[in-house]
Amino acid sequence: MHDEEQRDDQEERLRARTFPLSSTQLALDVEIIVAGHICLDITPALPEGVGALTPGRLVEVGKAGLAAGGQIAHTGLALHKLGVNTGLMGKVGDDLFGQAIFRLLSSYDPKLVESMVVATGEESAYSLLLGPPEGESVVLHSAGCNTTFGVEDVRYEILSKVALFHFGYPSMMARMYEDNGVELAQVFQRVKASGVTTSLDMCVPDPSAPAGQVDWREILRHTLPYVDVFLPGIEDLLFMLDRPLFDKLSSKAGKGSMLDKIKPDVISQLSDTLLELGAKIVGIKCGHRGLYLRTANAEVLEGLGRAQPTSLINWSERELWAPCFETQLVSPRGAGDATIAGFLLGLLRGMQPVSTLAAACAVGACSVEAPDASSGIRSWPETLERIAAGWPRLLPKGKSRSPLDMQSFKWRWHETQEVWIGPGDSHYA
Repeated sequence: MHDEEQRDDQEERLRARTFPLSSTQLALDVEIIVAGHICLDITPALPEGVGALTPGRLVEVGKAGLAAGGQIAHTGLALHKLGVNTGLMGKVGDDLFGQAIFRLLSSYDPKLVESMVVATGEESAYSLLLGPPEGESVVLHSAGCNTTFGVEDVRYEILSKVALFHFGYPSMMARMYEDNGVELAQVFQRVKASGVTTSLDMCVPDPSAPAGQVDWREILRHTLPYVDVFLPGIEDLLFMLDRPLFDKLSSKAGKGSMLDKIKPDVISQLSDTLLELGAKIVGIKCGHRGLYLRTANAEVLEGLGRAQPTSLINWSERELWAPCFETQLVSPRGAGDATIAGFLLGLLRGMQPVSTLAAACAVGACSVEAPDASSGIRSWPETLERIAAGWPRLLPKGKSRSPLDMQSFKWRWHETQEVWIGPGDSHYA
């Protein structure tokens, strides 16, 4: 009974106090702040062969799964499970959904939520995920108080000793994309001024929603000069920077994935644009095809901040593509966010580019082996042991090359490092 009372008291304190720790305490305890979009994921267990949902029809379902969702939860919890001291900085309402989010996050570690914002009188975000666990879901999403998250909701005072600040999904946060993203740029400008390394991720917005109608190239032009590490998905980039090609490939793919229809030179050209717009390290998530890396020169990389790699020469002007690891797919939900966690772990632990890509792909692969985004993530020593044991890469049988013929685009396979080296790489010759 005493333990239950202690848990109840702890949960009450979490609900009642927006900022439980002083800024000095938090700055000393946290390596990385993961900020941005957060929600409550509600996933009904659908029966096999449920088919299309027809109005007026009753469908019996199983237990509803509840999980903290969004970039903050997926990437933040993955980093925490990997052993990185992590703080979360998102906005929830003082409602039942907000309490559920706090309870779910604090079950991993109460310190995770100590930099969160509780908005009095506002509604927390939630997503209803409808679909089989092994496939993509239809997602019904209410953004809640993510829409009111603004420049004043970031706790800049705690960043003086934090190494890395990662922000995710501004395309689902209205104030971050309105007015050509002026507040998003302000957030990154102020964060960057603290000396921290900055990181940004995106997601494809609803094309019919306001986020799908804004000029994302202009938003990136304002923001990327203050972004050190940019880690979007390839679909995100095409939507934001080449909408005609995005629509064309979507039409060709139909109900399938456009990933296998995207040529390597398209991705290289997009990375050129991102470096020109100001990003220093670009990692483009390509689903089952792996993770692409492009970096600026050493002089530019000198401005990376406190998570700067120890050997800038090895990171300078690189173009690499790492294939995924083989895995038993249970659910792809949150795999991209887990991949980001592995990449950021690599930066924080001083890894070289090839090792960082391996870490990212490994953590993403672990993620898909469980029905939710977090429970498949292992500690970093366990993950590293799996890689060292000869975890095979996802390559066509009998061939050391990716599903597309990379060699025809002048990419070279490095057998020992298990990575493709692109024509734009400083080590290509």
